[in-house]
Amino acid sequence: MHHDGSYRIRNWIALLVLLTIPSIQQYQHEIKMKFTVLATLLTSAAAFAPSTVAPSASALSASLDGYTGALAPVGTFDPFGFAEKATDATLARYREAELAHGRVAMLATVGFLVGEKVEGSAFFFDAQISGPAITHITQVPDGFWAIIIAFIGAYEASRAQAGWVDPADCPVDQPGLLKDDYSPGDLKFDPFGLMPTDAEEFATMQTKELQNGRLAMLAAAGFLAQEAVDGQGIIQHLQAMSA
Repeated sequence: MHHDGSYRIRNWIALLVLLTIPSIQQYQHEIKMKFTVLATLLTSAAAFAPSTVAPSASALSASLDGYTGALAPVGTFDPFGFAEKATDATLARYREAELAHGRVAMLATVGFLVGEKVEGSAFFFDAQISGPAITHITQVPDGFWAIIIAFIGAYEASRAQAGWVDPADCPVDQPGLLKDDYSPGDLKFDPFGLMPTDAEEFATMQTKELQNGRLAMLAAAGFLAQEAVDGQGIIQHLQAMSA
């Protein structure tokens, strides 16, 4: 009897699994889409919190409205209260991270469009790269990886030397401190002399960079999500919309 009961239980379990599989397959695409959108929103929300160093940690909520990067009518957008819970050092690190990620995202957004537009061209990796942009990195020759790693490593090393306190000199409870004389994002890289000398003009230009960087972060995340969901390139989507 015991073996007969166990056999019946196993049969019921197998039947339930078989009945559930079609439902899982039916909603797999919708679940993946919703998860991608949720992850995109969560990772990009923090980018809208202005992170310029504030005069004092106790006056953060009162002074953020006038900081660079906040525009009317929205003003300061920090729904999760990251800035209110941060110290001066943390806010400086937030701004450094926001500028760095915004700049990378602007390059990535342009790279998506250009990479897909010139795919198949004879001068571009001997016309071997094709398909959506998210698949291009897996198609490049092996030697190209060394160039990418070297370039990123050199850039990050120079950024660390320019703005970050040596880890050996940081207190145990305050890792990742920026130097007192370092302005977040200022890597002294201005080959075309575009940086204004007037403080007001500089604030305006910095706000433009922040806003474009924030938009680019959302755009790049959207490009990634869209191509991951349906396997089609962004150029293909744009051409289908205009057809």
